[in-house]
Amino acid sequence: MQGRLSTPPAGRIQGFPAASWAEEFPRARAAGLSCIEWIYETSGADANPLGTDAGVARLRALADAHGVHVWSVCADWYMEERLVGPGGVNPTSVEHLRWLVGRCGALSVRYVILPFVDSSSLRSEAERAAIVTLLRGVAPVAADLGVEIHLETDLPPARFRALLEAVGHPAVRANYDTGNSAALGYDPAEELTLLGPWLGSVHIKDRVRGGGTVPLGSGDANFAACFRAFRSIGFARWYVLQVARGETGAEVDWAVRNRQFVERQVLEAAA
Repeated sequence: MQGRLSTPPAGRIQGFPAASWAEEFPRARAAGLSCIEWIYETSGADANPLGTDAGVARLRALADAHGVHVWSVCADWYMEERLVGPGGVNPTSVEHLRWLVGRCGALSVRYVILPFVDSSSLRSEAERAAIVTLLRGVAPVAADLGVEIHLETDLPPARFRALLEAVGHPAVRANYDTGNSAALGYDPAEELTLLGPWLGSVHIKDRVRGGGTVPLGSGDANFAACFRAFRSIGFARWYVLQVARGETGAEVDWAVRNRQFVERQVLEAAA
C-alpha cells in the first residue's frame, strides 16, 4: 500500500505521500515487492500524479525503470466525499468517480477499490440500494476501460454477497481485508466461501478483535484459514500489504519482513 515506504503522515497510519511518492518505487524494488497500490484521497490531490497526463507518463516511466507496477488504486477520496449517504446518491462524487475510473484506465490500472468502512459504511438498506443503482451505471464505463471496481465493506458476508449479486456485473467484485475481518469477528472460511466467486483483491493486515491494526501475526487474524481459503477458491492475484507501521526510517526492512510473512503463509497453505 502506497505510503508504507515513506515516513508516516502525522497522526495517520495511511495517506498519499506527496513529498516522497516517487522514491517509493526504488524502495519497493529493494524490498522485493512487485507493485504499489496507489492512494487517491482528498489530501494532496493537487500533487497526485494520477490526476494529470504528465503525471501518468511519469508513473509509467518509474514503473518501467524499477519493475514495480501500479495495478490498483485505493480511492480513499470517497471516505470523505461519500458516494451515497442518508440523502441518497451524491452526484458530484459520482461524476468524480467516473473521472477517476478514466484516470485509472489511462494508467492501465486493473482495479480501483471503493472503501465503504468507518465513516463511509453503508449503514442502511436505502444506502445499499443506492450504491447498487450507482454501480450498475458506472460498471459498464469501467469495464470498457479494462478497470474493475472492488468494494471494501464491513457488511456481514451474506449481506455483502447479496449486494454483489444485486449489482450483477462482472466488473464489480469484492475486496477482502484480513485485518478488518478479524476486528469484526467474522469467520474467514465462511466469508471467503460466500464471497469467493466475486473475490477480486486482498489486503493483508492484522487487527485485534474490536481494535486497531497490529503487526502481522500478533492480532486475531486467522492467516492459516485465510490462505487455505484463498488457495481453495483459486485466488491467483497479488496480495497488498496494508500492514501496521514499523520503526520510522526502517520501512524497507519492515516491508521485507512482512513480505516474507505472506510468502510463508502461501507455502504453508500449499503444503
